[in-house]
Amino acid sequence: MSLSTFYKRALVRYPVLVQSVQSGLLMGAGDVIAQGFIERKDGKSFDGMRAFKFFAIGFCGPGLRKWYGVLDRHIGSADGSKAVTTLKKVALDQLIFAPIFLGTLIGTIGLLQGHNTTQIKHKLSHEYGDILLTNYYIWPWVQLANFYLVPLNYQVLLVQSVAVFWNTYLSWKTNQHEGGAVPGKVATLKPVAHEPLAAGEDTVAT
Repeated sequence: MSLSTFYKRALVRYPVLVQSVQSGLLMGAGDVIAQGFIERKDGKSFDGMRAFKFFAIGFCGPGLRKWYGVLDRHIGSADGSKAVTTLKKVALDQLIFAPIFLGTLIGTIGLLQGHNTTQIKHKLSHEYGDILLTNYYIWPWVQLANFYLVPLNYQVLLVQSVAVFWNTYLSWKTNQHEGGAVPGKVATLKPVAHEPLAAGEDTVAT
């Protein structure tokens, strides 16, 4: 049995599980690429837990298939041309689903990074606009091809394959300032070691 045949059968029998694992692996791969090739981390500094968190986000959120099913049921092509139907699907996907999904994703990443409500609001205010704008440079064109050319069962696979590169960008963008100061997070002062004073030497108040 070929790999493609096995995948097709598994997708029919266990659609949610297959798409969850598929989504998790591809999202985790995006973080691995971000750490290895963009942030130039070596084996010692590579953050495996961060990659696992991205895998978990992808695994627990296979909502794309349900969303595409809703679009397919309610924006069918029976009463219109395929081109018009595709444009309607892309418009709904990019004007309704994408803004909500991206906001939820950034907030979820913030929670997994250990941020509180104030820090997540700060994260959203500084990252959401740039990520959404970048989304509009890429995804409308991908979705035009996806909705027009690809059967429903394989639309998620195409999107998630392209999303490896998108997830790389998301991982880099949402972790770009994690090493710096974040509003709402109290900095701790480290004690400074002083050398003992020599005999007869006076201390100077600072």
